[in-house]
Amino acid sequence: MRLNQVTVPLVDYDASKAFYLKLGLNLIVDAPPRYARFEMPEGGSTFSIEKVQGVGGSEWPLIWFESDRLDALVNELKAKGVSFESDPTDMAYLWRVATLRDPAGNLVALYHAGENRLNPPWRVK
Repeated sequence: MRLNQVTVPLVDYDASKAFYLKLGLNLIVDAPPRYARFEMPEGGSTFSIEKVQGVGGSEWPLIWFESDRLDALVNELKAKGVSFESDPTDMAYLWRVATLRDPAGNLVALYHAGENRLNPPWRVK
């Protein structure tokens, strides 16, 4: 089994589409003002945004995008005007994480975990 995609709510189609394009995702379905689907730049996974009513930002869902060049990516995005809630920080669970919000208020974590993503020291045997 493989994870195909995650879909998160959007409030403003154009703003959300522009945000995810700015993060580097590749647009593969463009159905304004209701739906857009993106392919991740690496790995073949997809990610979607869809128009819903009555959804505001919260702590969940938390969307995780991994980059092997996290710090450089964060600096590039800041240069493009993207605001972050937290800069890259080494976490107790051995991942380096920066957080930001998309235009609908969804929480996004950009991170680097390397080998610890699938094989942390506490992985169940």
